[in-house]
Amino acid sequence: MRKDKTTKMNGRVSRIGSYAIASSMRDHPHQPCITCTTFNILAPIYKRLSHKDQNCRESDYRTYWLARNQRILDSLLYERSSIICLQEFWVGNEELVNMYEKRLGDAGYLNFKLGRTNNRGDGLLTAVHKDYFRVINYRELLFNDCGDRVAQLLHVELATPASQYRNNDTCQEILIVNTHLLFPHDSSLCIVRLHQVYKILQYVESYQKEYNLNPLPIMLCGDWNGSKRGHVYKFLRSQGFASSYDTAHQYTDADAHKWVSHLNHRGNVCGVDFIWLLNPNRYRKLLKTSWSEAVFGMFKNQLRKASLTEDDAFAFLKADNDGDYITYLGFCEALRQLNITGHRHGLSVEETKDLWVQADIDGNGVVDRKEFQQRIWKATSSEQRDEHSIEGQDRAAAEYRQEQAIGFSVKNAVLFPPEVEKGRWPENYSLSDHARLTVVFSPIEMPCSLLIS
Repeated sequence: MRKDKTTKMNGRVSRIGSYAIASSMRDHPHQPCITCTTFNILAPIYKRLSHKDQNCRESDYRTYWLARNQRILDSLLYERSSIICLQEFWVGNEELVNMYEKRLGDAGYLNFKLGRTNNRGDGLLTAVHKDYFRVINYRELLFNDCGDRVAQLLHVELATPASQYRNNDTCQEILIVNTHLLFPHDSSLCIVRLHQVYKILQYVESYQKEYNLNPLPIMLCGDWNGSKRGHVYKFLRSQGFASSYDTAHQYTDADAHKWVSHLNHRGNVCGVDFIWLLNPNRYRKLLKTSWSEAVFGMFKNQLRKASLTEDDAFAFLKADNDGDYITYLGFCEALRQLNITGHRHGLSVEETKDLWVQADIDGNGVVDRKEFQQRIWKATSSEQRDEHSIEGQDRAAAEYRQEQAIGFSVKNAVLFPPEVEKGRWPENYSLSDHARLTVVFSPIEMPCSLLIS
């Protein structure tokens, strides 16, 4: 390997990755590009220094955490992304917070930090560069759940409008979300993680309605603590979101083994860090429909884990009912037994009723075998539907008008260290237990349809 292609794993910026990002921007000189980086930087309060003594943490050794975070900042400032989303940012340490805010601020970034609830010590930091964006609004979302997780929402506008769109009224705004979902320590937490994503999407939807926003691109960044095989991934796909890294490398939903981004505390490697993109012309199901399909998908997965066939599953839901149908009481009891309800972080009574309404297609108060097959057993989140624009929706019951909007094409995406792009975790990488993901986007004008109210 040539000398200028080497990668110094202990904190220096990957020249391979930086070259790929820089070359992507040089290759499109007439298309203004923005870059977005997401990185879980491993809070010192969680970084173990000894396998034998689990209580020995980096946070007790200032020299260690200070040096590592200085190297993290060096790499971020060298790459100089337009948007930086960090997770496990040690908000509880004033010296570290001041260091990040000073160095990022001096480099032209506007910084927004948010700690997890109940003083957990870490949180989120989102930084946007003033050369690229004007911040319109900033919001904080507190999940108030067992993981004390949070999310940030930034509503920004391109500071220098793309030259080809300067003379029209095309909206050049973006919604950016940064979050860190709960780790699935056991199966009961799967519904909590799915719930966290549902809350984010509900919040984004309500924000758009509150400010009467025209269609605009949405980026969801962060550590999602789940792979491409999980329910969260399928839920987001059903809402039209695409994984930017997979788009850049032309990977399909089935290519879960191609790359990794995290070495977890159990010693497993997996791909959990994503920058999701939803362009304004993408098809979107009703959020509540996607949500019910995702929960029913989890429901079916639990039944299959118990080795239940379709007939067994129907009998399980029927319980002691003599008829060939499922009652609401039987449905609720099955959800409780599968740990989807019955605990403080499970589905609420109202959400359970909403699921029942989705399952009871004809509204006669029971779910027969056909409805069970259609809505529960064969429910699909239809994650490929986002390949079609909203032009394909049935217009019989509504009237639409055409508008132009700014969306983004994905020009490139790079993970550092480079070994993770081949599905391997390098032993000599010490910046974090997560890889850094950077994506290059180029704004493009696209038609979209607006419902005329």
